[in-house]
This record gives sequence, structure tokens and C-alpha cells, in this order.
Amino acid sequence: MTRLITTSIAVAALMLPAVPAFAQDAAMVQVAESEEYGQYLTDGEGRALYLFTADTQGQGDTQAQVSCEGECLDAWPPFYTQGEPQAGDMADASLLGTIDHEGQIMVTYNGWPLYYFARDEGAGATSGQDIESFGGEWYLVSPEGEQIEE
Repeated sequence: MTRLITTSIAVAALMLPAVPAFAQDAAMVQVAESEEYGQYLTDGEGRALYLFTADTQGQGDTQAQVSCEGECLDAWPPFYTQGEPQAGDMADASLLGTIDHEGQIMVTYNGWPLYYFARDEGAGATSGQDIESFGGEWYLVSPEGEQIEE
């Protein structure tokens, strides 16, 4: 069942300490595993990464495009890098990529722009899974680069 974030919850998310959205020198993408969702992508510190179904997945001649903006980016901070992203444990280096987003370099995986969820509280937190908000749905990403559904 998809959960819907109401305006009050979205506003509350804005008031929480945000996940660092600063650019990492060489962002690391690796794989973690949970009993509930199986294997999913994380950054180098174990923080869950998400895809947004309202974004355009980059495939073939189609460039990935970000549709999250404004308050959406406050609730779902982008996963930025300053160098080429690196594949860690069980991540597929051939699926890593980048796009320009607001003058920064955003990491993509299998063509999907990657985000954090501001309400996740550190490594292992996956509270952003299967949420409907800002005109699309948010999902953890599998090592194959697909959305993880419950």
C-alpha cells in the first residue's frame, strides 16, 4: 500500500535536520540488505538512496531529467558528487552515471537520479520507501537499478 505524505508531514520533514546534500569528492554507491526489502542501494555511509517515478529515466538517447524541485528537494535531497561516482560492494559500476542538476553533479544509477530522504535517520533507515508525494512515488533502488516494491 502506498503511503501519502500530507502537507503537514512534508513541512515537518523540512524542519528535521536534513541529510547532508553536500557533494562528496567521489560518491560511493554500495548495496545494503534489510529483512523487509532485501538488497538496496546506499551511499558509502550506508544511507538509503531512492528513485522518483516522476523523474525521467535516462536510457539510450534519452537524458535523465529531474522533476523534483523547491520543497521537494528539501524533503528529498539529491545525491551529489564532485568526481566520478564509485561502485562499492555489490553495486554495478556500469549502471553508474551523472547528470548536471542546478550547477552540481547528481549521481544516477541505471539512468535514475538518486536522492536521500530527509526523514531517514542514518544508516539502515528506509522510511522513504513506497511514499507518494510531489507528483510521483519514491522507492529504494535494487542493485539491478530497478525500484523495489513491497
